[in-house]
Amino acid sequence: MTLDVLADADDAAARAAKAAGVVIRELESLDELDAMIALFDEIWEPDASNPSLRLDLLRALTKAGNYACGAYDAVSGALLGACVGFFGPPSHAEVHSHIAGVRAAGLGRSVGFALKVHQRAWCLRRDVRVIAWTYDPLIRRNAYFNLVKLGARPVEYLRNFYGVMDDVINGGTETDRMLVQWDLRSGAACAASAGRPRPASFDAERARGAVVALSAGPDGLPVPGLPLAGGSGSRSLLVGVPADVEALRLSHPEHAARWRTALRDVLSPLLSGGARVTGFDRTGWYVATTGVPGEARHD
Repeated sequence: MTLDVLADADDAAARAAKAAGVVIRELESLDELDAMIALFDEIWEPDASNPSLRLDLLRALTKAGNYACGAYDAVSGALLGACVGFFGPPSHAEVHSHIAGVRAAGLGRSVGFALKVHQRAWCLRRDVRVIAWTYDPLIRRNAYFNLVKLGARPVEYLRNFYGVMDDVINGGTETDRMLVQWDLRSGAACAASAGRPRPASFDAERARGAVVALSAGPDGLPVPGLPLAGGSGSRSLLVGVPADVEALRLSHPEHAARWRTALRDVLSPLLSGGARVTGFDRTGWYVATTGVPGEARHD
């Protein structure tokens, strides 16, 4: 690891924290860790029998040297966000970022971005090459944040990864997840961390010949596009997601379930078949490319 890369990562983290108006630091004491758990419980409102984290486990993780940091308001000192990650197998040089969240008082300030850029700098100083995590691929803002704001790339579609979760965000539904890997030294990660994200464009992709593999119909329900199998050579596909699946889970849970099945039926075979998801358009479209060599995976 060159000193320039480390210095740039530290500088990006400092600038992101300043822009968000927070101070980010590692959490160690029981009171600090308990406050972190309370923050996560406030965000997810989990069932009492299945809390977001256990204090004894979190204490053990931090004692073992894993990542647990909080973002505090620079003026009031209030805890606004937090992130927890743990190391993978030594040969992978990888950290799995397990949970990250920002409470309502910190939304709209890029606190989550500041936490992830801090985590990147922290990992680079420990010779970590990749941070991996999962997210709900149906949630549009999360896809944009992970793939564009950070420059991470999907590597696997995970069906019902955590089982049914009965909290306010997951709403008792199956938990399909996208596993992403953030190559911390990639051009996309460096540019994104410096505030120069690279969003995809639905219009530009269509002009280059991309075809729609999944979209919303007039009633808002998913409509599959062209068959995925067959053909040769590379091609680009556009895979749509609903505008607000979280609201849909509350108002029309059966419609949300149809979207989960439809997205699963498209993205799961694409990724398992070697396709790459190369970007995301903010209006709700994954860009996937088939028929080309896949990016190197760090597993």
